[in-house]
This record gives sequence, structure tokens and C-alpha cells, in this order.
Amino acid sequence: QVQLVESGGGLVQPGGSLRLSCAASGSGFTIQIMGWYRRAPGKERELVAAVTSGGSTDYIESVKGRFTISRDNAKNTVFLQMNSLKSEDTAVYYCNVRGTTILGSAVLYWGQGTQVTVSS
Repeated sequence: QVQLVESGGGLVQPGGSLRLSCAASGSGFTIQIMGWYRRAPGKERELVAAVTSGGSTDYIESVKGRFTISRDNAKNTVFLQMNSLKSEDTAVYYCNVRGTTILGSAVLYWGQGTQVTVSS
């Protein structure tokens, strides 16, 4: 079983910054991709950013140049540095981990979600 513990959400003014963290704990699995999704009120959940175990990253267009995803493979932790935040970034952010078990089965885990509110 894998546990994901998120931290770093909160209230920030437009133009401000926040840093989200998500630590995965457990055994018997290997993580390939770590990412962050978000769900804004009245909208579908969307993938914000993802990073592979090799360090390749991908972002949705609306956050490129403002958000940076990174990971510490030794600690199974993924970070999302969010700068120049806008009101439209307000959402619940969810950590997502994809990997395989020692038997080769695919696994997918979600964090509990952390609220990010951008408002003056």
C-alpha cells in the first residue's frame, strides 16, 4: 500500500507564489511518473504537470513559464513550485503517482488534495 501526503496549499494574492509537496511512502513498488492534477469549481479535473523518473516534464499550456515541477527520487517526493499565481489557478490540487509493483502490475495512487486559493 502506498500513502501520499500533500502539503503547501493555502491562500495567496494574485502574483504570489506557493510550493506544493507530495511524499509517497510504502514498499513493493517503483514509481515512474509523478504529477499534479487540479479541479477548479465547476470544472473537470485536469493534469497540470508531470515528471518522469528520468526528469522529463510536461505542463498544460496555461501554467508554462509560471509553474515548475520537480522530484526527489531518493525521497519519492514531488514538488510543484507555482509562481505568478492567477485567480484561475484556484483549485484543489491532487498529487498523482503511477508506477509498477514488483510483480509488474500497474498502480495508480492519489493524494488527498490540497486547496489553493488565489484571491486579493
